[in-house]
Amino acid sequence: MKSAMKFEMMYKARMLSSKIIMKAMKHNETSHKAEVDEFLGELKHCRFEVGYYDKNKKPIYSEIGDVSRFDSDFYVKDMKCYTVTEDESEHLGVRYIVLKENDLADEIQALRIKIIGYLVLSFILMGIVGYFLGRLFLKPVREQIESLDRFISDTTHELNTPISAILMTIQSLKGVEPKKMKRLEASAKRLSVMYSSLTYRLEGKVEPSEVLCFPDIVKERVGYVKELIDSKRLHVELDLEATEVFMSRSSAHRLIDNLLSNAIKYSDVGDSIFITCKNSVLEVRDTGIGIDEKVQEDIFKRYNRANSERGGFGLGLNIVLSICKQYKIKIALDSKKGEGSTFILTFPKRKVS
Repeated sequence: MKSAMKFEMMYKARMLSSKIIMKAMKHNETSHKAEVDEFLGELKHCRFEVGYYDKNKKPIYSEIGDVSRFDSDFYVKDMKCYTVTEDESEHLGVRYIVLKENDLADEIQALRIKIIGYLVLSFILMGIVGYFLGRLFLKPVREQIESLDRFISDTTHELNTPISAILMTIQSLKGVEPKKMKRLEASAKRLSVMYSSLTYRLEGKVEPSEVLCFPDIVKERVGYVKELIDSKRLHVELDLEATEVFMSRSSAHRLIDNLLSNAIKYSDVGDSIFITCKNSVLEVRDTGIGIDEKVQEDIFKRYNRANSERGGFGLGLNIVLSICKQYKIKIALDSKKGEGSTFILTFPKRKVS
């Protein structure tokens, strides 16, 4: 734009210079100053403001006002364009012809607005196209995920019947060595807890909440996995005070089951598990292998496992986090590698009516 402006203004300046030369050739040197001023004032100079200056750079006739420099044929100042054409012959006393253009800033601003408008329109168009292309390309992936979820759901439901049958059969067995019986029962209950974790993510049922005595739930679930605890010769210590919580019974079961399962899984033979419930705060502490600081932020993510050697699906702690979010329970972790882990759950205070 500046280049085009420069050539247009210089062309117009030369046209004016030619007219002045033609006028000077028709008049003698004794032409009155008033006649020269009148001629210059009436001289056609197109759309630009014009100024005529003598050899001392004093205005003979000018619409411009102050001109700061005469040493460049084209320059821009304050977003205004100037051209200076010098006539060394000084026809009619005119040494410099200066043109000034005032619309460059407005034209550049209009161009900016137009470019921004086109960019915004392009981004909107690309966004719309991208959205529909994304849906189109992701449709097969979504269908595969839904198909996989249905398969897992069907599989886990099929597992429920044999697991229940195994547990019932174990209870009716007689004449089996106690050690073997405990091993069978521990394995069956471990399968039952794993089944519960798998179905929790797939069922998505909304269950009614009720007021529960949480210490009773803790005792019940510890008793349920007693065989698992005994199989690793773990020492479990309970310190429970009366605490009421408002949540569904099955969610409370899953919360304790997954925290206990995690503590048992990551404890070595002969380690200890401490469970305390006081002042609406539940702590589940183990003296197991602990969790590396680097992976502590990721352990609540679905399918993430802190230690692949200990097995599992990476669902347990994600389920714990999900239940805590649902019932506004604050959860915190304190763990050091090689020293064990403590999960701290702070229940919201119940309003007494």
